[in-house]
Amino acid sequence: MSEPTIICPSCKAEIKLTESLAAPLLESTRRDYEKRLAQKDADTAKREAEIRLREEAVTKAKEQLDEQVAEKVRSERNRIAAEEAKKAKLAVQSDLDQKVKELEDLTELMKEREAKLAEAQKAQADLLRKQRELDDAKREFDLTVEKRVQEGLAATREQAKKEAEEGLKLKVLEKEQTIASMQKQIEELKRKAEQGSQQLQGEVQELELEALLRTKFPRDTIEPVPKGEHGGDALQRVIGPNGQLCGTIIWESKRTKNWSDGWLAKLREDQRAAKAEIAVIVSHSLPKDVETFDVVEGVWVTHPKTVSPLAHTLRHTLIEVGCARQASEGQQTKTEMIYQYLTGPRFRHRVEAIVEAFSTMQEDLDKEKKAIIKQWAKREEQIERVMHATAGMYGDLQGIAGKTIQEIEGLELRALNPPDSHQSDANDRVGNEG
Repeated sequence: MSEPTIICPSCKAEIKLTESLAAPLLESTRRDYEKRLAQKDADTAKREAEIRLREEAVTKAKEQLDEQVAEKVRSERNRIAAEEAKKAKLAVQSDLDQKVKELEDLTELMKEREAKLAEAQKAQADLLRKQRELDDAKREFDLTVEKRVQEGLAATREQAKKEAEEGLKLKVLEKEQTIASMQKQIEELKRKAEQGSQQLQGEVQELELEALLRTKFPRDTIEPVPKGEHGGDALQRVIGPNGQLCGTIIWESKRTKNWSDGWLAKLREDQRAAKAEIAVIVSHSLPKDVETFDVVEGVWVTHPKTVSPLAHTLRHTLIEVGCARQASEGQQTKTEMIYQYLTGPRFRHRVEAIVEAFSTMQEDLDKEKKAIIKQWAKREEQIERVMHATAGMYGDLQGIAGKTIQEIEGLELRALNPPDSHQSDANDRVGNEG
């Protein structure tokens, strides 16, 4: 084993540490270390003594602090207990006051309820008394009704027997009525079939009339009126020798079994609408006292066999009037024109239209008056029946129930002061039935 060496810090030379050389160093180092260790032990003991003193001081301070805290807790506990006792005393006093007040309120409420109970018992007693009175009146009423039912039972049976017999008669009459109704329906169907045939025949006659006019008067304009429009069946515009329009003839064709005066008024309206000078009805059935043709209420009426000569005559008349009017044009003054208008067909047509309208309005007004008067009389009779029946029923109930039935003001006044004979009869009926 090699010996340890050290290096000189000055010369940097290595020096071997032999035992003889290292012994003093080791001894010195050992003594120094032991000295330090002893010093350290002394310091440690001193520190431990100081720590023990501090611990004793801390323990003593802790004990003092615990005593102070305990004292503080005791004093605070006593204070809180005193406050809580005071609060509890106040709460008990408040609860006691509240209970006393509630007791007083309950006492007052009991008094009120006792008063209301007394009133309710009194009202119940009155109600029971009235109920007994009503029950007595009802029993008396039921007894009276039962007596009347028994009295009227025989009459009811007799009435039922009569109604049964009348029912059989009604059934027989119903069958007869059904047969009559079926016969009417058959006749109506026949009439409709004949009417359809007549309508077709009428259309054929219209076409024949138009063809006749076109053949006889080729220079004139023949205008058929469409179906469903007002204006007759055909309009003949008469053309003069010089090509001027001389006037218009409105033609109406009828092919029925019977004549109707309503055709005249309708054709006059169509004449005014078309501004035609002449109106002609061609019909197989003519008015009374007319054999071939004639003027009836301003309208020419003719049989189909005399259409041609009548048309020639009327057309010739219009042509002459037209020529005369054309010759006098430019020579008329306003007065003459007014006179011609007043004496002409247009003014007459307009006046006739006004008169017919007023006549129709007057007839409608008369019909409305009659209907309203009839309706008033019917309502007056119905009201009188209702009042008589009401008075009779009131008298019956008053005779049964007596004074328990309340008085009706209107009926009592009628009974005391009848204003007319009708009310007197009603009161007599009330007295007899009561």
